[in-house]
Amino acid sequence: MNRRQFVFSSAAAVKAGAALLPRPRTRGANDRLRLGIIGCGGMGNSHMDALVKMRESDNLEIASVCDIYRPRLDAAVQKTGGKPIADYRTILDDPDIDYVLIATPEHWHCQMTLDAVDAGKHIYCEKPMTHSIAEARRVVHKVQESSVKVQIGVQGMSDDSYETAWKYVKDGTLGKVTVAQIDYSRNYKDEFWDYKVDDDAKPGVNLDWKAWLGPAPKRPWDPLRFFRWRHYWDYSGGIATDLFIHRITRLLKALDLKFPERVVGTGGKFYFTQSPAEIPDTFNMMVDYAGGPTLIVISSMASDAPVPHHLRGNKATLEFTNTGFTIKPQRLWAEGRQEIVHQKTGAESVALHHRNLHGAIRRNEPLRCDVMLAYYGLVACLMAVESYRQKKYLAWDTHRERAA
Repeated sequence: MNRRQFVFSSAAAVKAGAALLPRPRTRGANDRLRLGIIGCGGMGNSHMDALVKMRESDNLEIASVCDIYRPRLDAAVQKTGGKPIADYRTILDDPDIDYVLIATPEHWHCQMTLDAVDAGKHIYCEKPMTHSIAEARRVVHKVQESSVKVQIGVQGMSDDSYETAWKYVKDGTLGKVTVAQIDYSRNYKDEFWDYKVDDDAKPGVNLDWKAWLGPAPKRPWDPLRFFRWRHYWDYSGGIATDLFIHRITRLLKALDLKFPERVVGTGGKFYFTQSPAEIPDTFNMMVDYAGGPTLIVISSMASDAPVPHHLRGNKATLEFTNTGFTIKPQRLWAEGRQEIVHQKTGAESVALHHRNLHGAIRRNEPLRCDVMLAYYGLVACLMAVESYRQKKYLAWDTHRERAA
């Protein structure tokens, strides 16, 4: 087989694979959407609180809820009226389900998303999209071969400030943007991410530990790993993938950035030194893009003093605020220029983010955080994690789509 034959046969194989994937049910503008919820813990409950209020206004039915921990599953049934399901694949096998919410720990996001695409279900997947860059590549390729709509849960993208900011960056109002800075910090007293540990949780009685571990390394039952999974690398990227993914995605949208050139992650367990957590309580990342800018993202779990969210241009500085953003001219370029104020529409809202997915399913509206935008943000965050863990500066290999 020559190169030309190989290229054509490969393209045909991709098309054939896409043709074999089940197509989602076609929904009209006013048709009811039936939703299955996978994961009924903290984030799952945040979604359920919003979704139960949307049932009438958005013609939405919460048909099924799934969790491997029985008390959470029972509570979700009480809250939503959904049918209790122990194995998420049962939801995917239901031909009447239109879309699924994946609100599980990070290590399950990839497999559940791939399975949902294979089942022809539209998807709202909590951030981060996956637990590794290699997994993200698989998800992106699978979704691009399908006709399903996949919204990633960076709900800040349902605030219009960031796409509007790009218009001012693009038209030169800020001049050359060389640095952008943003933060996401919190303050805890005795332990960070100190979620309650339920002493009544008993594998084999009311909890399926093997199913929860899934693709993660096999370990004996550990209630801290179950209830405080964000502390452990097996299931989480820590501050970077839980918090920074929200922040850096905003900057990527505002600056129309794709893959980084180089990334470094720094920090350590500086305050909560007795914590069993593997992840740091203080984390910072610097992300360089070809030709600029550098993005600086900082966080502490022991001080919530804020850092201004700035796009720093040589002609003007844009500062994001709770109500939108302001653009103030630099002193050297101030003559004849006025301050610009943008009042945002939308918000950082789970409800608006679901509603955007509903519009994509019913009317093919563009998604606010599709898999490509999620991929760009995930790469930067996971490169920072690997840089921190390996204690080295990492570069992005564009051709192989991996850190080096």
